[in-house]
Amino acid sequence: MPLKLTLKDYASTEKVSDLPRSLKQAGAPSGYDPSAGDITYYAPWGNLAIFYRDFGYASGLIRLGTIDTGIDALNQSGALPTTIELMSP
Repeated sequence: MPLKLTLKDYASTEKVSDLPRSLKQAGAPSGYDPSAGDITYYAPWGNLAIFYRDFGYASGLIRLGTIDTGIDALNQSGALPTTIELMSP
């Protein structure tokens, strides 16, 4: 960390970005039903997906965390340079 990515819009529902490496999936559920604000890993493509709108269940989707506030900032067109950092507890 920090992780610098460029988020791109996908299906007017989520922002996605390739990751520098695949994430381990051991013990992960087979899929997930995301809501706006969910940060997820889409295992079949190996990418990060951050949902700014609700979506239905998707096989291979793994929840990583949630954005609590400011999710509306992702609802914009074009590429979005982004830095992801850990927050202290």
